[in-house]
Amino acid sequence: MVSVPSISCAKALGKRSLSFVHTRTQQELTLTYAWGQAYNPRALAQISQFLRDYQTGQTHPIDPKLLDILWAIQGEMGRKGVYEVISGFRSPQTNRKLRRTSSGVAGHSLHMQGKAVDIRFPGIDTDQIHQCAVEMRTGGVGYYAKADFVHLDSGQYRTW
Repeated sequence: MVSVPSISCAKALGKRSLSFVHTRTQQELTLTYAWGQAYNPRALAQISQFLRDYQTGQTHPIDPKLLDILWAIQGEMGRKGVYEVISGFRSPQTNRKLRRTSSGVAGHSLHMQGKAVDIRFPGIDTDQIHQCAVEMRTGGVGYYAKADFVHLDSGQYRTW
């Protein structure tokens, strides 16, 4: 079982980088968001802009722990590549809209707090990503097989 970096071990981790492509906006982002214990404020701002609510344009700070979860999954899977983002931050307005039109959207979704992301990783089955995240036992892990994505969040450990 791999764990998400804690502050106590982050210093030994060195550089942490991620790459994304947003499936809704087609924008791409590759950056180093942390080095050891230090998070790069400029990179975190870029990630918050990138993971903005694509319907309203609103931004919200993204929880660095969520980024560490993504980074740890990538490392555990032994793959480097580009995460496909389906949804990052959602404004309350967008979340309400999605709840009316889609099943499985939580009324108090952690997407509205910048603590959740829905992703795929090209070249890896979403079921494998799901299993890896479940084994890590860090944050929430939802598997949406029909829609072919995994929900990850930095809240309490739970699965669905």
